[in-house]
Amino acid sequence: MLTVDEVPRPGPGCTDVLVEVRAAGVNPVDVSFREGAYPTDLPATAGLDVAGVVSAVGEDVTAVEVGDRVCATGVDGAYAEYALAPANNVAQLPDDVSFVEGAAVGLAGVTAWQAVVHYGSPLPGKTVLFHGGSGGVGHIGVQLAALGGARVIATAGAADRRDRVRDLGAGDVFDYAREDLGTAVADVGAPDLVVDHRPETYLELDLEVVAEGGTLVLIEGEFPETSTAFLSRVKELTIQAVSGLNAPDVGSTLGDLVGLIADDRLTVEVERTYPLEDAAEAQRAVVEDSYVGKLVVEPGA
Repeated sequence: MLTVDEVPRPGPGCTDVLVEVRAAGVNPVDVSFREGAYPTDLPATAGLDVAGVVSAVGEDVTAVEVGDRVCATGVDGAYAEYALAPANNVAQLPDDVSFVEGAAVGLAGVTAWQAVVHYGSPLPGKTVLFHGGSGGVGHIGVQLAALGGARVIATAGAADRRDRVRDLGAGDVFDYAREDLGTAVADVGAPDLVVDHRPETYLELDLEVVAEGGTLVLIEGEFPETSTAFLSRVKELTIQAVSGLNAPDVGSTLGDLVGLIADDRLTVEVERTYPLEDAAEAQRAVVEDSYVGKLVVEPGA
């Protein structure tokens, strides 16, 4: 369970940045950590995404200094007044990008960048299928694919969310619950890149619709048991697992993402913000509610 408590203010190690937290992004993986899916020493402070002002830096840190506006992912306990971030995971936050936007883009944005820009390039002329186009990763990935010149197909739930995903750059958006989803995608055209966060549900569909020589990126979820007979019929393709937590050049990627936001080329949708004392409700909502984009905790609210 999540509770608000007083703990000592952390001090930065040689390569750490201490951030006075103005906003913290909420991710489904935060709940996974709390529920024990990843090894965690308890008690622990939740949260991986942060935006705020640099309060102190380690002796080996030169890229940022006290007083800078920054955002970061992979931090040690973002739902707090102060959080430690590895210096390599920190980016300068432009003055015209809000702390809420900086916190929201973190892990979701880096993951979307890895899936679309890193593994999808070059994008011009390609077709990209993004499952969950209204989600935290999905709504950023749809925009990155469209910015890169790809034709974007996406799936989403309710009609209003499908409409919003179209506004973000997807040409075709299908209800993920429709029984003929595979046929609908195939009628549009075989995607060169498929990005899937629910392989336990969509893997066989993905393998059927992806273009010959295409790429299937699996972001999370459980890999289902798939028969050898089925796999033997699969076309030649690349299957790549992606996690923003393990991505190289995190700080540089975050810098590129907030630069796009500052230039009004990328929008990070924030459905709701919560005060720190309501962080438990934010974690409930991130796994149970349907919405477009991200949720954010604001410790100072």
